[in-house]
Amino acid sequence: MFRQHALRSIAARRYATASSGPQARATVPNYDLFKQRLDKARATVLENKPLTLAQKILYAHLHDVSSMTSAPVPGETYLKLSPDRVAMQDASAQMAILQFMLSGMKQTAVPTSIHCDHLVEAYEGADKDVARSWQTSREIYEFLQAASQKYGIAFWKPGSGIIHQLVLENYAAPGTLMLGTDSHTPNAGGLGMLAIGVGGADAVDAMASIPWELKAPRVLGVRLSGSLHPWGSPKDVILALAGKLTVRGGTGYIVEYFGEGVESLSCTGMATICNMGAEVGATTSVFPYTPSMARYLRATQRAPIAAAADAQQATYLSADKQVAQSPEKYYDEIVDIDLSSLEPGYNGPFTPDLYTPRSLMTDTVGREQWSDKVSAALIGSCTNSSYQDLSRAASLARQASERGLKVAEGTEFLVSPGSEQIRATMERDGIQQAFESIGAKVLANACGPCIGQWNRDENPVVKNRETNSIVSSFNRNFRARNDGNPNTMNFLTSPEMVLSAALSGRLSFNPLADTLTDSEGKEFKLQPPTGDELPKDGYAQGRDEYKPLLDHQPAMEIPIAPTSARLQTLEAFVPWNGQEFSNTRVLITVQGKCTTDHISAAGKWLKYKGHLENLSRNTLIGAANAAMDGQVNLVRNSVEGLEPAQGTIPDVALAYKNANVPWLVIADYNYGEGSAREHAAMQPRFLGCNMVVARSFARIHETNLKKQGVLPLVFARPDEDYFIFAKDPHELVVRTQGVRDINEHNPVVTLLVERIRDGNAIESYSVECRHTMSADQIGWFKAGSALNLIASQQGATASI
Repeated sequence: MFRQHALRSIAARRYATASSGPQARATVPNYDLFKQRLDKARATVLENKPLTLAQKILYAHLHDVSSMTSAPVPGETYLKLSPDRVAMQDASAQMAILQFMLSGMKQTAVPTSIHCDHLVEAYEGADKDVARSWQTSREIYEFLQAASQKYGIAFWKPGSGIIHQLVLENYAAPGTLMLGTDSHTPNAGGLGMLAIGVGGADAVDAMASIPWELKAPRVLGVRLSGSLHPWGSPKDVILALAGKLTVRGGTGYIVEYFGEGVESLSCTGMATICNMGAEVGATTSVFPYTPSMARYLRATQRAPIAAAADAQQATYLSADKQVAQSPEKYYDEIVDIDLSSLEPGYNGPFTPDLYTPRSLMTDTVGREQWSDKVSAALIGSCTNSSYQDLSRAASLARQASERGLKVAEGTEFLVSPGSEQIRATMERDGIQQAFESIGAKVLANACGPCIGQWNRDENPVVKNRETNSIVSSFNRNFRARNDGNPNTMNFLTSPEMVLSAALSGRLSFNPLADTLTDSEGKEFKLQPPTGDELPKDGYAQGRDEYKPLLDHQPAMEIPIAPTSARLQTLEAFVPWNGQEFSNTRVLITVQGKCTTDHISAAGKWLKYKGHLENLSRNTLIGAANAAMDGQVNLVRNSVEGLEPAQGTIPDVALAYKNANVPWLVIADYNYGEGSAREHAAMQPRFLGCNMVVARSFARIHETNLKKQGVLPLVFARPDEDYFIFAKDPHELVVRTQGVRDINEHNPVVTLLVERIRDGNAIESYSVECRHTMSADQIGWFKAGSALNLIASQQGATASI
């Protein structure tokens, strides 16, 4: 990262390409180009081996096949790819734009869009909440809008919809490759797109026409058979799969669905499944092109793309015939799911992989002593806000309304439409009225409670930190994520199950077997939900004010006030000095799950996403300290005489920074799971972190650390050496062996650790670790960050 003004004069001569400007929706993909690239790869390094669909799309986007000398090895080879598109949401776009401003580019190299969905707080509902977001975040919206106009980016204002729903409706196209600065970007896999969640620095690579690096993933095949029963939902597929794989079981894999059951699913249903694939750690998820995708493309004014994709179905937009005939030979792993026997499921609390089928839920609630009373039921989010989702849930609402029934007393029922198009259509078709007739509050077309933008502070369960249960159709349920209350248990399920929980007010209620009592005291049983895949009368387009701004003005000035508390131009991270790390202190040994929510909290902190210094005050505040009985956000200072002697993690980290004391983090398994937010890497770097050593990493976070010049290492013996650092880590002083000569061919870095007590070394350890950096990534590390390297490469004669 560099000061904005430092690169103003650097010409973008390295980047010859530019996008065609902001787009309202995608154009027909260049399938001929994809075929040329793929054919060349097949004929050379791939040796004409049969390919899965995911492999086809990846290899059709290789930046330069001729530079490859051998077939990619999954889990080892780094691929250099040329993405077709970038999408960003408003929270992550701020830092991405601040970094892109340093590139010297006059325009993005690929079509790019910004979607304002994260900064709208759910409170009064719909338009009132959008209006309030303009009052509280006008500075951010004006910054993003001006940057969009300057660089030729499509700008979707607050209230227009959630990024992933808008991408599905407008920009997703089968067989293309997109990067998105949000972990649920894989939602577009429901339309046959390879859509991958990344940090902002990765997005900048694509926006600046720099080949994007991805370690060649393995392919996990999920074979679907049968068809869903009437109470079944596509959400149940991914809930069950998460239960099988766990939150780290998909790491290093693309999940590819196949089998006769695929044809029975709607396009938006497949998007739901792909969306939540992020919760198993997968690189992305994808479905082969189906007739339901063609129907959806035509319904959303993209008939030319449907026609072109129809012609590619057999050759490019599905796995090779040999793969279909003998899948066990070509997928690295296979999981079988029979849709016909799949039950509605609930995942939670506090983790998206704790799966309980509906038939066991009632007993489990009692056995685990979960709070049976449902304090809130929430339908929507990017995972489940399609027309089909809402129409099916509305059919249950109508059954209740006809019997004079409303949502249970003490249960709040909230609905978040995915886009203005969805909102307008559900209003026209009576879906909104069906929800409101039983007591629903319809929220803005935005993320809202799903990402912690939920003003629930006056509710006693939040005010008093009471244990309570909520049921949602969301995709993520980490502790304290939704309302800030660490005792709120969020159970993820389908919209149909959410609606039934809203009516009963009980987590234990089973709509397949149990009855409700109507206004006359008569018992009745809900009939299975029904709904339409697509609206019979087409989609209503909604209000013009929520259509994208497509106004390229290269001379536009981008406003950043020097006194702003929310936006801050970036300073360069100091380059590596070429020596081994020494005198490095262990700030914390993290115990258990540590997501990006724990490392860089959202909620009230979202307002600082464009101001690194202010945002750094929340660094690791959700992390549990293994050396202090799991206490959260509390560490001991290891430097004698330095204050505070014991304090919050940001306070001690800042004290180290000010005293020029480098520090590291010791982490547990799957460190950094969850969101794609690169702030979780930038904040520790800003405060002086030089290494993170983990038992294992989540993919996106490991890459984000590399991008920011932090050295990520994994223990060679994770089940042994982690515990060296779990006892009094404030006594440990670490130096490295192997960093000075770091290279892509030798992954070993050794930590030489001494335990210092009363000024004397009383114990010493040698801990072998491994890095996973490619040659290019080592270049980022040496330069201090990926952007430092980009700047030096494109402006060798510039004064920086």
